[in-house]
Amino acid sequence: MKIPKQIQPLVDDGLVDDVMSRLMSGKEADVYVVRCGSEIRCAKVYKDAAKRSFKKAVQYQEGRKVRNSRRGRAMEKGSKFGRKQQEETWQNAEVDALYLLAGAGVRVPQPYDCLNGVLLMELITDENGEVAPRLNDISMSAEQAREDHLVVMHYVMRMLCAGIVHGDLSEFNVLVDVNGPVIIDLPQAVNAAANNNAQSMLKRDVDNMTRYYSQYAPELIKSQYGKEIWALFENGELQPETELTGHYAENTQAADVDGVMLEIKSIIEEEQDRQQRLMEAEKDG
Repeated sequence: MKIPKQIQPLVDDGLVDDVMSRLMSGKEADVYVVRCGSEIRCAKVYKDAAKRSFKKAVQYQEGRKVRNSRRGRAMEKGSKFGRKQQEETWQNAEVDALYLLAGAGVRVPQPYDCLNGVLLMELITDENGEVAPRLNDISMSAEQAREDHLVVMHYVMRMLCAGIVHGDLSEFNVLVDVNGPVIIDLPQAVNAAANNNAQSMLKRDVDNMTRYYSQYAPELIKSQYGKEIWALFENGELQPETELTGHYAENTQAADVDGVMLEIKSIIEEEQDRQQRLMEAEKDG
């Protein structure tokens, strides 16, 4: 097929030998199957911000660190240079996340290179060497749904242990090969400690996956992995090998409103006494 303009520099540099087919067109990128020597890989070509339809991108960029202060100021001002830097930050976030999560025990495609808005990475295939299907394109038994759901919940947990929330996880962002689920599409991954939306995003990720698997194993819909995982994270008890249960005990203890009001009253009275003593000291002086 004709080589896309964005991939041509990789061909010129010898990183890609041939573009074999277009795999998919998504909301933030187009993906192609490419040949690199004897290896078959995929090339993810990011769309320009003006053409990208990813919603609420600003929410996902909150808390992302920019090492260069000049770049940071340009991004805040929205200049042409700043927009270019913002795009690079968006793209590099996926590369950084892929490397980080692979080391954290999460199954993701192996990244090879990212050049001029093109991410070159591993092509996930099935047992026949064909492109692995997305989760939404397959069906499964109740037993398989329970098994894979638990695997994905542990991936969500390990991502959080690594400081990351996917932020857009669904059956459309999971591939399935002979070894099970593989998490993909991470340019919007957020810093769990620095993004105020991290908790709600994690809950949404978990809810999306639970709803999907529960069509095959209905009892999964009652699980509360999102609340369990976040509570362990907040309490500093979350570890990559934590055994999840899917259960979460809500804190039903009523707030001691009277006790709180008495404490506030006591503080106010102490401050009034302090102010009174200051006024008397000034008079005596």
